[in-house]
Amino acid sequence: MSAAPTVVLAVALTVAFAAAIGGNAPAAAQGAPDVLPPEALPPSVDDLDTPTTELEAPTGPAPAITEEQEGTSELDALFADLAGVTSEDQAKPIVSRIQRIWSTSGSATVDLLMSRAASAMKGKNLPLALDLLDVVVRLAPDYAEGWNRRATVNYLREDFGRAMVDIERVLAIEPRHWGAMSGLGIILRRIGRDDEALATFRQVLKIHPISENARKAVDDLAAKEAGSPI
Repeated sequence: MSAAPTVVLAVALTVAFAAAIGGNAPAAAQGAPDVLPPEALPPSVDDLDTPTTELEAPTGPAPAITEEQEGTSELDALFADLAGVTSEDQAKPIVSRIQRIWSTSGSATVDLLMSRAASAMKGKNLPLALDLLDVVVRLAPDYAEGWNRRATVNYLREDFGRAMVDIERVLAIEPRHWGAMSGLGIILRRIGRDDEALATFRQVLKIHPISENARKAVDDLAAKEAGSPI
């Protein structure tokens, strides 16, 4: 990611965090549209463009990363490929590989905690999931997926301020994390910062051009900005 988009996202994070903890009313509350926009509905895991349970740890611990530079080079190549895809069929194996790399913690303990947190989320036991993920981020503070999963739990708990803090940590570790960016965009919509949300989702599409969630959000927000019904 270039310096300019990083600065834009940093500003958006700062503004959104201030609004989230300040109790700003969401955009939906400021009007009475005929059809409720997605930000007017209770938070759901379906809102997010990021895996929660489908990438639970495979049998046995994930392999430790012994060649960090090699892994970084592979991610760089994968992201370059992803930016050029034109269909879901082209994107799917690239996205899957990136997410598999992101899910690799290199620690059997962290893998187990992540798996148990995923199960707790699936069972809607968010307090337990949060407790488990608190341990994950303490044990592996440089593991972006731990922070991302905790951001998801905080979002589902409607604790948008803490979700923003976790998203900031994810993007500090992996600025190309489209799932965290999408989460940022969703929170921005919920607190009524549509301009920043639109810019954020457009940045997602530069990284992951086939993201259905981001594309729909851009279309909806652009139509709203132009004064058209969504």
